[in-house]
Amino acid sequence: MTTIRFADIVLESEGDGEAVLMLPGLAGTSNTWSASTPALSGMRILRPDLPGMGRSPVPRSAPSLREIAESLVRILGHLGVARASVVGHSMGTLVAQHLAALRPELVERLVLFGPLLDLPQTARDRLLARAGLAREKGMDAVADQVLAVALAVGSQDRNPLAHAFVRETHMRQPAEGFALACETLARSEPADLGQIDCPVLAVTGDQDGVAPPSNLDLISAQVRGTRCAVLADCGHWSPIEKPQDCRRLIVEFLRGLRA
Repeated sequence: MTTIRFADIVLESEGDGEAVLMLPGLAGTSNTWSASTPALSGMRILRPDLPGMGRSPVPRSAPSLREIAESLVRILGHLGVARASVVGHSMGTLVAQHLAALRPELVERLVLFGPLLDLPQTARDRLLARAGLAREKGMDAVADQVLAVALAVGSQDRNPLAHAFVRETHMRQPAEGFALACETLARSEPADLGQIDCPVLAVTGDQDGVAPPSNLDLISAQVRGTRCAVLADCGHWSPIEKPQDCRRLIVEFLRGLRA
């Protein structure tokens, strides 16, 4: 595994073969995908931390989703990647959509876990409030707030490792980096899904209040041929709550289409 820093993004690169770019969500890192990467042997796995998250430096101001997508285009060019499949979770799904709409010739396939679309004003207001909470009281207060709503009901008892992971990944984020990422989402604009010209797999949890199953219908209506899956007893952190199911879906979609 090689760690690469390119401008405002740090990423891990491992393996050879067809490239797969795996984008985490808000407060996620490259470790969001740790359970999935062993099943992708024979592929080149690229796992960035988005600006201000994980090991990527905190930017001076909140970048737009399009700016993040443009940074990823430059990174792929720097690494000699002419085409890649893109896997995203939550905020990473929005970045992935912008990337596929901005440079459709660059994206082989899209896999979207907990896919976000045009955020309602109530969600934007919550994100701005959460940014303020991070700056005022720190990431421990944010973690407690997120855990109350982000996972499936009863996850602390039924899925304690997922509960611990989500808490820890929030606690480890720099408060200012998290706050800026919240502001990026709060001010985000939806991607033009009509520009996406590749196979799409969209997956969400049946208890996902952030990206509810109705989002899958909206994506399917705009991107012909979208495949959809709803995971039972799952909240918004599907790659962590249901790692085996998510790994299977990724492998079947990527390897099945490649065959």
